[in-house]
Amino acid sequence: MISYNPKSWWGLIFKFHKSDTFRRLLPAMLSVALFSAGIAYADQHLLPNQLKGTTALHALLGFVISMLLVFRTNTAYERWWEGRRLWGSLTNASRNLALKLDAYLPDGHPSRRLLAELIGAYADNLKHHLRVSISVEHRPNRIAAQLFAEVARLNSKGELSGDKLLCLNPDLSAFADICGGCERIQKTPIPYSYSLFLKKFIFLYIVSMPFCFVPDFHYWTALITTLVFYVLASLELIAEEIENPFGDDANDLPTDDIAANIRIRVRELLVHGETGHRR
Repeated sequence: MISYNPKSWWGLIFKFHKSDTFRRLLPAMLSVALFSAGIAYADQHLLPNQLKGTTALHALLGFVISMLLVFRTNTAYERWWEGRRLWGSLTNASRNLALKLDAYLPDGHPSRRLLAELIGAYADNLKHHLRVSISVEHRPNRIAAQLFAEVARLNSKGELSGDKLLCLNPDLSAFADICGGCERIQKTPIPYSYSLFLKKFIFLYIVSMPFCFVPDFHYWTALITTLVFYVLASLELIAEEIENPFGDDANDLPTDDIAANIRIRVRELLVHGETGHRR
């Protein structure tokens, strides 16, 4: 995820990042500009005054396509934000579980380090699990099973009472719930037919635009069409990138940082000797 200052207008306007849509769309933008310039040249020299287009139709279609793109980007952002909420819930569940275990288990207890490693490992394994399309082994489930097994073992030995086990259960169960929510986002993309229709609509809109604009704007049509294409295609590219927020693209969630933070904070609570903190 890119860290930036949203108040730095000039810095953002003149900064080009590797994920910037301008770079990615540059070949297509050049093609659109050449196509539009070719239509303008044909209208001026080969078939003078043969095009009798009107911009009214494209103004109406532009409103329609803008509504579709608003829905598209809003849907993609909702998926991105829901993913962030789920990882925030994972952070909270990990901290709450570590806080309770810190209170229930005495200093020097051999299970403290193991539980700290398992809680931290869950976030790491979930991060990697969400970045692959097909997993041979469901590693988050395996880590969660080890967590449950260790807590159950402590309960069977009398080191964790039944009341304490009931107190720990919501945080332990939250791990599987969060994993399921993330998998739902990862494995349920935007419907194919909608994405296909929107791309075709943008293509037809841009291809037909020069024929309607050339009679009024002549060679300026190349600039206008290219600019409109850049705006519309950029919105679609941004939506494509953020609709699956668990990858390692520039605008995806900072799951590496979140997982590392969970591991550090849990170890601070349960492995006091390694952080220099003693109760």
